[in-house]
Amino acid sequence: MSTSGNRRRTATDVQNHAAQRSEVGQLLRRLGSDLQEVSRDFGGRHEMNSSDVRALVLVLDAQRRGVEIGPSALAADLGMSGASVTALVDRLESVGHLRRSPDPTDRRRVVLHVGDDAQRLGGEYFGRLQQRIDQATEGLSARDLAAVKRYLTAAIDAVESHMAQVDE
Repeated sequence: MSTSGNRRRTATDVQNHAAQRSEVGQLLRRLGSDLQEVSRDFGGRHEMNSSDVRALVLVLDAQRRGVEIGPSALAADLGMSGASVTALVDRLESVGHLRRSPDPTDRRRVVLHVGDDAQRLGGEYFGRLQQRIDQATEGLSARDLAAVKRYLTAAIDAVESHMAQVDE
C-alpha cells in the first residue's frame, strides 16, 4: 500500500492516519452536538420544541429539493406516530409555521409547506449562522470543499445506515 508514489506507509503513518480519522470523527460529533444546541436555542426563542423545529427543517429541505412531503412521510422521518404528527402539524399550522394544501397529483393527500413567518424567522436566525459558515470556508479551495463534501456525504450515509440497522 502506498500513499504517494513508491513511498510505503510505515506503522507511524498508519497510526497518524488513524488518529486523524478519529479526530475528524470527534469534530463531527461536536459539530452535531453544537447544531443541536443551535436548534434548541431557536426553538426556545420561538416556543417550539425540538420535534417542531426538526419538522420545519424536514419540510423546508423537501421544498428546496422540489419534493412534496405529507404528514405520513413526516411521521416516518421523525419516528413519530401519525396521531402525534397530526398534533404537531395542527400546532405549527395554528401559529402560521406550516401550511397544508391538497396534493396536486392526488387530492386525497395533503402536502405540507413551511409558512412565510417560519421562513422569515429561520432566515433571520440561521442566515447569520450560514454567513459565518461561509466565512469559515472562504479560504478552502474547490478541491478542499469537494473533499469536505465527500466526507460529509459519507458520514451522513453512515448515520442513515446505522439508524436503518438499529430499527431492524
